[in-house]
Amino acid sequence: MKIDLKTVKQELLKLKEEYETRIAKIEDHIQNPQDDLNEHWEDQAVVYSQNDMRKNLMVEAQQSLIYVNNALSRIENGTYGDCEVCGKPIEPQRLQALPYATLCMKHAK
Repeated sequence: MKIDLKTVKQELLKLKEEYETRIAKIEDHIQNPQDDLNEHWEDQAVVYSQNDMRKNLMVEAQQSLIYVNNALSRIENGTYGDCEVCGKPIEPQRLQALPYATLCMKHAK
């Protein structure tokens, strides 16, 4: 089964846009909180906890964005779909499930 790089690139660009939007929304919410922090200590604790969760989600989205950008670079330089360890083609099912995969199933375990 041959990989359709045009379709993969479109999917990766959609993911890139999704992650960039997610990051921007989280950054905006952290920098411009909607909650009034001057009300109660308990409310402040909840807000701080939520901000920690948002920061963790942002870090995860930023890492995923890096993976997507790296996959787009691999498409451009002709190495997309090749395992970084053995150089053999990554299984198409794996790339379909995880379009920014860099390892074949053997080396991903």
